[in-house]
Amino acid sequence: MSAPAPVLRPATADDLPAVAEIYAHYVAHTVATFDERPPPLDTWGTRLTQAGERGLPFLVADAAGEIAGYAHAGPWRPKPAYRHTVEDSLYLAPGHTGNGLGSLLLAALIDGAARAGARQMVAVIADTGGRTSVGLHRRAGFADAGRLVGVGHKHGRWVDTLLMQRPLAADRPAPGLD
Repeated sequence: MSAPAPVLRPATADDLPAVAEIYAHYVAHTVATFDERPPPLDTWGTRLTQAGERGLPFLVADAAGEIAGYAHAGPWRPKPAYRHTVEDSLYLAPGHTGNGLGSLLLAALIDGAARAGARQMVAVIADTGGRTSVGLHRRAGFADAGRLVGVGHKHGRWVDTLLMQRPLAADRPAPGLD
């Protein structure tokens, strides 16, 4: 008998320690993020609050009480003219990769960001040589938008970032994004 499929739901403050732990894994062991130290728990609280204030999704995949992954949409850049464009962030707990969970989270994130009035979603992907994240985003309708060469240095290596972009279904921004 297999375990029940994870349930996607809005994140709560109680989920943030697990979210922080998942992200800390990627900070310590990969170049998927350019953070060199995991952000403190209160940073995650701020991200959750800000997403809620903007009506943007901050989702978790709950696998029988264990957080198997998370995804959230946040501002692409802080300048006001970018307010209709969001950046996605999606990480899966070790042991929960390769089973379609990333695709489910990304689809729900895209839908939620569009409902919030965002017009474009940008993905900034560290080019680690693997194609998992790029493939995930391509399957979700993202197109290549550019490459920044050697912009990050982590774990003794220079890393490029790939920029990908996807239009969202929103015709006009919701009040929270204006």
